[in-house]
Amino acid sequence: MTKMQLSVKNVEKELFRQLKADAVKEGVQVGDALNLAIKLYLDRKRKKPKVSFLDLKPQNWGKGSERTSEQTDEILYGEEG
Repeated sequence: MTKMQLSVKNVEKELFRQLKADAVKEGVQVGDALNLAIKLYLDRKRKKPKVSFLDLKPQNWGKGSERTSEQTDEILYGEEG
């Protein structure tokens, strides 16, 4: 694992202060805490499912649900079909 020294601009002072304080409490170097934060951020971005309305499939809610959409409109908007 290759490590490097770097400077980062525009880091919120309070967020960095909290990260540093937690790292000290846990006996971890700030750089290692930042590495973990970056890994967690990247993993979250990779695992985030890409959902589209086009992926939704019609559902059969069974007998008696044929007018569910119209009934919902009546309740929400006071309109009758």
